[in-house]
Amino acid sequence: MADDFDIIVIGSGPGGYVCAIRAAQLGLRVACIDKRGTHGGTCLNVGCIPSKALLHASETYSQAAHANHMGIQFGTPKIDMPALMKYKQKTIDGNVQGIDFLFKKNKIEAMHGAGELIAPDRVKVALLDGGERILQTKYIVIATGSDIAPLAGVEIDEQRIVSSTGALDFDSVPKSLLIVGGGVIGLELGSVWARLGTEVTVVEFLDHIIAGADADIAKQFQTVLTKQGLRFLLGRKVTNIETLKASAKVTIAPAQNQNEAGQNEAGQKGANEAGETLSAERVLVAIGRRPYTAGLGLENVGVQLDAQGRVETDKHFKTNIDNIYAIGDVIAGPMLAHKAEDEGIAVAEILVGQAGHVNYDVIPNVIYTAPEVAWVGKTEAELKSANIAYKVGTFPFMANGRAKVNGTVEGFVKTLADANTDRILGVHILGPEAGNMIGEAAVAMEFGASADDIARTCHAHPTLSEALKESALAVAARAIHM
Repeated sequence: MADDFDIIVIGSGPGGYVCAIRAAQLGLRVACIDKRGTHGGTCLNVGCIPSKALLHASETYSQAAHANHMGIQFGTPKIDMPALMKYKQKTIDGNVQGIDFLFKKNKIEAMHGAGELIAPDRVKVALLDGGERILQTKYIVIATGSDIAPLAGVEIDEQRIVSSTGALDFDSVPKSLLIVGGGVIGLELGSVWARLGTEVTVVEFLDHIIAGADADIAKQFQTVLTKQGLRFLLGRKVTNIETLKASAKVTIAPAQNQNEAGQNEAGQKGANEAGETLSAERVLVAIGRRPYTAGLGLENVGVQLDAQGRVETDKHFKTNIDNIYAIGDVIAGPMLAHKAEDEGIAVAEILVGQAGHVNYDVIPNVIYTAPEVAWVGKTEAELKSANIAYKVGTFPFMANGRAKVNGTVEGFVKTLADANTDRILGVHILGPEAGNMIGEAAVAMEFGASADDIARTCHAHPTLSEALKESALAVAARAIHM
C-alpha cells in the first residue's frame, strides 16, 4: 500500500527544501527525498557553504599576514590543514542540521534514498539504509539540481584531477594548481589556494573571465586577481591531461575560432605558449555544471527534456505532465541557489492557487572572492544588443571613505539607467562586500526605482554603500566625491 502525500519533492537542495517548507506552511502534507545521506544538496554539502568557509578562512589568513601596516603584529601565520577541514565540516554540519530541524518543525517526512517516478502520481524510493517505499501523491516537484560538467576525454579521480568537490578537500596546500575554466567556481577556489601559497594558473577558452559579467568589471577583476598571484591563459583550450605520480601534465592549444576569441594583454602570454605542456600538482576542472536527471524515471512518465538536457517547463514551472513540476538547476535559467529558492516558494504557492512568481530580471550574481564581484540586471553589452538607450554612472572605491579606512579600495560601482526614464537597468560592483551591497540595488530594481531614487536616498556615513549612491549620482554627472 502506498503512502499518500499532497506533494513529493525530489531533491533537498536550496530549491527542494525551501519548496517543501513553504508547501508545509500552506497546509500540504509533504515528503522530501534526497539521494544523499544529508539534506542541503550540492550547495550545503559540497558547494556554496564549504567553499565560503574556505574563502573566509583563507581571507583571514591573508589579512593576518598583511596586518603590519595597521600596527598589528601576528608573526608568520601557519595553516593547520586538519583543523581547517574540521572548521569547514563544522559549517556544513551546522547548516545541514538546521534543515533537519526545519523539516521536523514543519512536519515534513524526510527520506534519504533515490527517488524514481513510476507513474505521474507515484514515486518509488530506494532507501539508503535498505528497503523500498512506494509513495502516492497529488503533485511531484523535481528539484534535483545539477552535477559537475565533465571535460571530454578527462577522468576526474578527485586526487590529481579534481572537481570542485575534490578542491574543497585537499589534505595539504598544493604547490601548484591549474584550473580549467575562468568562471565563478574556478576563481573562488583559485583564490582560496592562492592566498594559502599555491601557484595558480587559470586556462580559459574565452578571451575574458566570468562570462556574462560586465566587461569593465571582468577586465579590472582579472587585473586584481593577477596582482594576487593568479596567472591567466586566455583564448586557450585544454587538449589533454596526463596523470603522473606526483603531478599532472596539461597540454593547451589555441581555442577554436581563435580570431573570434582574440587576446587581451593578460592572455597574450598564453598566445605565445600555444601547444605547450604545463605541469601542476593538481588540476581542477571547473567548466560548469549540467542538470541532474539521471535515474529519476522521467522517461517512465514521458517528462520532456530540452536540447540541453533540462526539464522543460512552462512559466508556472509545470512540465508537459499536468501534476509534475520542476525548479532550480534542472530547468532553464541561471544555476544559482537563490534562484532555486525563489522558484521553490513560487511553485508551492501556485499549487494552492496563489500567485507564485519569480522576476528573472532581478536575480543577483555574486563571486565571493576578495574583493567580491556582484551584479544584477543588464550589462552594457546586453543593452547595446537590445538597442536600449542608457546612461552610465561609475564611482571608484578609492574615493569612498570607509574603503580607504579598511584598505579595500580596489574596484568600483557601475549603475546603468534608462536614458529616457532613468529607471535602473543594471548595477555592477567590484569591491568589498559587493554581495551585501547588491541587495539594495535588487530591491530598487524590483520596485522600479530610478537612479535618482537611490541618489536622493540618505546613506549612512561612512559606509561602503555610499559608493552605490555616488554611482547613481554619477548617472546624472553629479557625483560629489570624484
